Amino acid sequence: MSEATAIQGICSMATRGLLDELAATWSRRAGVPAAFLPVGGVDAFKRVSAGEPFDIVALASDAIDKLIAAGHLDATGKVDLVRSGVGVAVRSGAAHPDIATADAVRNAVLAARRIAYSTGPSGVALMALFERWGITDALANRLMQAPPGVSVGALVARGEADLGFQQMSELIGVEGIDLLGPLPDEIQITTVFSAAPGAAGTQREAVRALLDFLVSADSAAPKRRHGMEPA
Repeated sequence: MSEATAIQGICSMATRGLLDELAATWSRRAGVPAAFLPVGGVDAFKRVSAGEPFDIVALASDAIDKLIAAGHLDATGKVDLVRSGVGVAVRSGAAHPDIATADAVRNAVLAARRIAYSTGPSGVALMALFERWGITDALANRLMQAPPGVSVGALVARGEADLGFQQMSELIGVEGIDLLGPLPDEIQITTVFSAAPGAAGTQREAVRALLDFLVSADSAAPKRRHGMEPA
């Protein structure tokens, strides 16, 4: 099969494991190679905005909408992939604070020496939550945003932070941490991740078939296994 037939996508780190698995499954079935380049969501948005060509782009839904509005993606092919929530982690072997309620999470945050959080929509929403709680000033010297290319889980595993907040999908399976679970429903931060074809793509039929598979019934179990829910 010629190299020209390969489908190249780009995605944020939150959906990396899921899209790797689903693309590999579809490739075996369809006989068309497909892969997603995982990078930070902000970087992915910048690359697509700058005109770098990709057959499929998978990012937070609002970012996809902005890229559609700018003419980089095809609006008619947009699909919602998953609903992804934020989880909480501590270093392996550390005490497990209670996170069962909003008050419990607030107490755990106030008791933490260093709190790591991610870039992107979930990080912005977490900061807004702390603002609503009125604890932003108290946390001023204890907040640590993971730099590009570094996961919150890695910061927690290394002991640089003793409490970490990130998409569940990015915390599952990280060595050196204990995943306490998702945020309680009352304060859960949910991001919808979507995908759309590149506006200048030439493999429209194959891309459409892959997008259809990404939202098919066959994709539901892998989505849940990776800590997300079908959208």
